[in-house]
This record gives sequence, structure tokens and C-alpha cells, in this order.
Amino acid sequence: MEPKTPSKLEKIMAAGHFGVTSEVGPPRGCDGAEIEHKGHLIKDYVDAVNVTDNQTSVVRLCSLASCIRLKQMGIEPILQMTTRDRNRIAMQSDILGAASFGIHNMLCLTGDHQTFGDHPMSANVFDLDSVQLIQTVKLMRDEGKLLSGFEMKVRPQIFIGAAENPFAGPNVELRALRLGKKIAAGVEFIQTQCIYNMATFKEFMKQAVDRGLTEKVAILAGITPMKNVGMARYMQKRVPGIDVPEEIVKRIGGVPKDKQAEEGLALAIEQIQELKEVPGIRGFHIMAIEWEEQVPGIVERAGLYPRPSLN
Repeated sequence: MEPKTPSKLEKIMAAGHFGVTSEVGPPRGCDGAEIEHKGHLIKDYVDAVNVTDNQTSVVRLCSLASCIRLKQMGIEPILQMTTRDRNRIAMQSDILGAASFGIHNMLCLTGDHQTFGDHPMSANVFDLDSVQLIQTVKLMRDEGKLLSGFEMKVRPQIFIGAAENPFAGPNVELRALRLGKKIAAGVEFIQTQCIYNMATFKEFMKQAVDRGLTEKVAILAGITPMKNVGMARYMQKRVPGIDVPEEIVKRIGGVPKDKQAEEGLALAIEQIQELKEVPGIRGFHIMAIEWEEQVPGIVERAGLYPRPSLN
């Protein structure tokens, strides 16, 4: 697929390389230095960095301001935007604001319901869903139009992304159909939920390949290293939409406590090596949750460093 935007991430994958992305969670305060610190840790090891948008419905420094800060540091940001908190006026306005700063990647999300966060009594919006947000970005970029029909003189140039969770029931076939719906709306890259159940994920990828979906979208496999057996059990029992097989919990818990972090990192690297061979995989999204300092080592040990140059 020929690149349509100035996005470095898009160009790297269009050239046939595995794309590598990671993410940073903004602070629960206004200290922008936290964003800078996390950005410096990973900047040379990834092609672009997601900034989460009030993840888990908890108030944080906004994604747009954080993306601008990363951009000013020379890091390519991916603006995450949920439809939970904004109507279509605010979303289109923020897209234009991001484009005015040369932000060329966006992840379109519905967002966790506000009852999961720190303001459970707040009113949600959900004026659009994630598929409609994808359509909106595509309309603005490809036709230069707002949803009102107003025509813009300068169009945002945005590589359009979304998330997909192959493990959120009831079956893999329906998740592949949902992916097809997002592709029809205009999505161009997908970052998946973190993968632990390889058999289910490989079946999802087979469905995507058989339906011709991987010819139309770049799928980046989600990788989250386990810090310890407590994290493994928590994700297995308490985090909806994540499928952690019991053998993963036993593997992390089967080594001494002071070795569990290294075992989790080794598992993540093995997953990347295995997924490199899965047809349709175009890259990796490494979500080292509050463990950003481990991203460089994962990328190096997985054979994904140095990152390709576009020069």
C-alpha cells in the first residue's frame, strides 16, 4: 500500500518493514516533564508513540497536549481519541488542532464507560462511535469536508488507526467481521489488545487473511510484558477482554520472585519472534504499562532495532 500521509509509521510499513509503536500514559496532573521523561526512554526504539486519552475513564493530562509535547521533542505521536467525552463538534475541532501541529497519526476509540473511572457520575457523550469517528477522519482527510458539509481549504493528513480485541467474545469470527467493518469505514492500521492466548490470536489472523482484510489494513500485534505473577493473575481474573491462559500464570509464577520480571520480558520477546512468522502481521505495539524503561531492551532483543531509516 502506498502511503497517503506524511506519517513515518505509515511509510515504514509501506516499505515492507515491521512497524513498532509503544505508548505513554499522561500523568494525573499537569507536569509535562513526565511525558518528556517517558518519551526520552523510548524515542529511538519505536516509530511512533501512542498517547492515551483519559484511559480507564480517569482524568489525566490531555492526549492532544501530550502529543504536541512529544512532537516538539522530535517524536512521532499517535493521538488517541475516545468518543466518550466529546461530541462531533469537539472531536472535529481537536482533529484540526492536532493537524495544525503536524500530528499525522490517530487512533479512533469508543473508550471505557465513565462508571469505571474516577468520575462515575459524569455524563457521557458517545455522540459517535469508533467506526463513525473513523469515517469522520477519512471524510476530513480525503474530501476536505466536515460532517456539516463545510469544505476546508487545508485538509488534515492523518494515518487512520483503531484498536481491535480478538479475545472479546463471543467468537473469533465475529471479531474478524468487526474488523472488516472498521476497514470499510476507512481504518488503515490496527493495534490489537495485548496477546497471551496465541491459539486464539492465530485463528483471528487466519480469519483476517482468508477474508482479505490484511491486504487492506496493517495489523500491529499488542505485546504487554508481565512484571510478576501478581500482574498475570490480575490480568487473568480482573481485566475484561484479556485472555491469559493458566500456563502463562504458571510460567511467571514458576520462577523466584526476583526472576519473574525477567521471565515476563523473555515471554514478551518470544511472543514477538513467534508472531513475526504469522501471516498478516505488519508490526508490534509494545504496551509496557508504567514500565517504559524496558521497551528498548524488548525491541533490541526481538531483533527490531535499529529502526529503519526513511532517508
